[in-house]
Amino acid sequence: MNKDAVILIAEDDPGHVELVKRNLWRSCVANDILQFKDGQEVLDFLFRRGRRAKCEEKGRYLLLLDIRMPRVDGQEVLRQMKEDEELRKIPVIILTTTDEASEVERYYEMGCSFYMIKPADYNKFMEAVENLGAFLSLDWVRVPQIDGAGRC
Repeated sequence: MNKDAVILIAEDDPGHVELVKRNLWRSCVANDILQFKDGQEVLDFLFRRGRRAKCEEKGRYLLLLDIRMPRVDGQEVLRQMKEDEELRKIPVIILTTTDEASEVERYYEMGCSFYMIKPADYNKFMEAVENLGAFLSLDWVRVPQIDGAGRC
């Protein structure tokens, strides 16, 4: 993946965040990682609102998005991103425990790039994230640049 791409993790479970970060690094993903505890935080970052750090006007981002989060859920985050001309370019990987076929189909229809189910078993979850990291660490995986023109 582009070395300058920033990985955004929107996940309310701090244990899952640490597992994801640790296993991405084990898979040689050396990109910067920013974490957000809910959908509102990641939307504020992307749309350049609030006091917290804001995304660069020109940059490369990849979002790992949980569906079930407080304040604003993953579905609303994805909807708002895909309605924005620039933010829709950001690849979104849904990373969630929900495995219902109708849910999976709906998120692909909404524009997610990939839907990954978090296994309940700790070791299988670690293995799944390591595999994701192995994919992301490939040189031929490219993340498009966005031109935020004032928002992100």
